[in-house]
Amino acid sequence: MRLKIAHTTRYSYDSPVPFVMQQVRLMPKNRTAQSVVNWTIAIEGGDEQLRFEDQHRNTVILVTFEPCRQETIFRCTGEVETENTGGVVGETRGHAPLWLFRRETALTRPGAALRRLAKSIEPEMSDPLSAMHALSNGIRELVSYEIGETTVGTTAEQALADGKGVCQDHVHVFLGAARLLGIPARYVSGYLMMNDRVEQDATHAWAEAHLDGLGWVGFDIANGICPDERYVCVATGLDYKEAAPVSGMRLGEGTESLYVSVQVQQ
Repeated sequence: MRLKIAHTTRYSYDSPVPFVMQQVRLMPKNRTAQSVVNWTIAIEGGDEQLRFEDQHRNTVILVTFEPCRQETIFRCTGEVETENTGGVVGETRGHAPLWLFRRETALTRPGAALRRLAKSIEPEMSDPLSAMHALSNGIRELVSYEIGETTVGTTAEQALADGKGVCQDHVHVFLGAARLLGIPARYVSGYLMMNDRVEQDATHAWAEAHLDGLGWVGFDIANGICPDERYVCVATGLDYKEAAPVSGMRLGEGTESLYVSVQVQQ
């Protein structure tokens, strides 16, 4: 399937900001079942300072904003060819060793609730693939999809305790539990072509677990399926912070507003 994508991210400030630096991960990967046909990233109100490949083979662009700007826009457009492999990505990986993906992070660190969830999956671990499906289904039952209840700083333990969150929270819970069970797991950010609409107001996130004999296998917890040809992987990491589309720092007291528009269509 060939997917056409248009993605706009706009940062606005209520007063001029003296300095902003952002790490931008908005370049889809070439990998198993996914090939980038063409892709452009246009930056309005900022300057590209550096482009590099990080430890996960994400393309990262370092951008500084023009001094005293009150608006900066990232516009991405392109086409990506995809195939349906039932969620199996295989042995693709970055420069990071496999053991790194068993490490907890601040966002995935387990507490009592996450440990109980992992404990409930242990009887399934004779078949790790079935266990990861059971984990995905269990998270959907425990954490209902509700927009506006969590932030990018919400931890897996907090989302599980509150019983609500979005795809990012589902993934963090999955990562924390999978790692407790000894399964390497990573966060994936990217795009999803929806069946009922073209316009979206956010990118998507899902998890990948590394299973013996299969390599990396994707699990979209929010939708209860393994990623198919409607999914486009942009970045991977240990958690959201390492795969975020845009992240960074700023100096100044101006209030920041964020606008995101995503279009994905065949």
